[in-house]
Parts: sequence; C-alpha cells; structure tokens
Amino acid sequence: MPSAARVQKIIKAMSDRRILAVGDLMLDEFIWGKVSRISPEAPVPVVAVDRETFYPGGAANVARNLHAFTPGSSVLGLAGDDSAGVRLRDLLRAGGIDTAGIVLRPDAPTTVKTRIIARTQQVVRVDREMVQPPGPGERAALLRALDAALPQVDAIIIEDYAKGLLDADLAAEIVQRARAAGRLVAVDPNPGNPLPWHGATVIKPNRHEAFASAGVPWSEAAPDPLADHALLEVGKILLAKWQAEQLLITLSELGMLLLTKDGVRHHTPTRAREVFDVSGAGDTAIALYTLALCAGASPLEASEIANHASGVVVGKLGTATLTPDELLASFADHAR
Repeated sequence: MPSAARVQKIIKAMSDRRILAVGDLMLDEFIWGKVSRISPEAPVPVVAVDRETFYPGGAANVARNLHAFTPGSSVLGLAGDDSAGVRLRDLLRAGGIDTAGIVLRPDAPTTVKTRIIARTQQVVRVDREMVQPPGPGERAALLRALDAALPQVDAIIIEDYAKGLLDADLAAEIVQRARAAGRLVAVDPNPGNPLPWHGATVIKPNRHEAFASAGVPWSEAAPDPLADHALLEVGKILLAKWQAEQLLITLSELGMLLLTKDGVRHHTPTRAREVFDVSGAGDTAIALYTLALCAGASPLEASEIANHASGVVVGKLGTATLTPDELLASFADHAR
C-alpha cells in the first residue's frame, strides 16, 4: 500500500489533469422520508417524505467524482431536452463540470433513477427511461464533441449503462480516436451490451460482470481472490478478449483484483469501515483509478487509491463523492 506521503503527492498531481467522462447520462433523484406504518391498500410501507435531493448520475457521476480532485472534468453524452435534462445540466455546471459535450435530443427523455429512502434503507427504485440509440445526426454531433475535447484531456472514461448510447461501431470509434490521440482509455463495461473494447488501457467490471462478459458459468467467490482459480481464468479470458493492458475487477466486500497483460496479480482488500449505500461506488472506483494513473501512479498504487475511495463513498448515503482529505484520512486510518 502506498504511504500517505506518496498518496498526497499523487493527489497534488491530479489537480492539473483533465478527464472526459463518456457514456449514458442520468439524473439521480433521492426521496428521503420515514416509515411508521403499512399501507391499508397493500402490504407495502407508507413513506412520509421529508425532502428530495438530485445528483448527476451515470457517466455524469464519474465527472462529479473527478471534480473533487481536479477542475478539469467534463462529460460527453446524450440528454433529453426536458426538465430533467435541464436539471442535470444545471447541477453539472453548478459543480464546475464542462457540459459542452452534452448533445440534446428532443425525441427521448433524460434517464431518471428515483430512489425512495426510509431513514437509511432503500425502499424501492423507480427508473424512467427510454432506451433509444442515437440517430445519425446525434452520432455525428457526439464525435465532433469528442474530437474537440481530445486535445484538451489526458484520458477518457467510458461508462456503459446499456441505456442506448453505445453500440459496437460508436464504441470502437471512440476508443480508436482516443488512442490515436495518445489518450488513456478506461472502460466500465456492461455485459448486457457486449462491445469490442479492443485497445482500452483499463477495463473495470465487477465480479458478476466479469463472468458474464467472459461467458463463464458463475461460481462463488473464494475467500482469497488470488486463489480464486475461476476468477483468475475469467481475468485471463477477458484480457485476451478485450486486448486491454489492465483489468480491474471490483469484488464487493473482498475489495479489488488488478490483473495486467504483463502478468501482474494484485489484490487489495476492502477499505470500507461501514456500508450504507453502494450507489455510484463503481463510478468512484473507475474515476479515481484513471485519475491516479494520469497523475503518475503505478497500476498497483492506482488500485489502492480506487479501493480506498470506494470504501469512503459506500459509507455515505446517496450518490456520494469524496474529498482529497477523506481519501488521505482513509490511508492514514489503515496505516495504523
């Protein structure tokens, strides 16, 4: 594990790095309340609402996680020309995130995920979405925005939530253009939307996604990921399939496993003290891993930083982010 001094040096270098988050953009809505009775109409809880909060979600949450460490975060994707789209863009701008890469579409709504929380427990999630691929004009607009952004950024992070933005042709074009420009490419894949991520620098599935993407039947995790032969075989298959340099597999309560094409196998155990809400933890992991690499961290150091960052955000309610001070404090706590 890197020392606190080393992490502090990496965090300082993050401040002048520029990252573009590409992918499905969403609005996360949280309705907070209390439950004191069951409905007489059906066996469901009645939530008395106290307040509502809104956060950028999907790829927009990646940019939000980045912005706490660098002012140079931006987004590229589609949003509906509707009230939710207006709210999403306003939230991003208020957070200092560049929205020049958002292409508006009048014929499809902005994806909204509504979570109803009773005290600290999620009662239900309601999704409002229309999975619709971009039309030719929207594709051209997205690629123009990408070309305009690439000279200004150090890396791109592609978040695929399978909400219609990405198909094989567009994904391949984005990766090809970014690598031709010499940019680092990180991908958070979705096995429900299998795409050719050939040439990406790092790909970050969770364990379920890794098995699904490799086409390997699920098996329960071994206590030690470095002795989890099924998982290691899945990693070998995915590195060859995607031709990626690095594979970062998130393992929930077991932490993360880093595998590289050079044969590195590194497990970092979970750094979470408490788990209240896992919403957006994967976004935090890929954001901090990518930013750390751009700031000069080795893949092993970057995996430790991403793991500590995820451990902080799962201890918060809502689509949470963390600060540099919280990240440093996590390293200090675990060094004791």
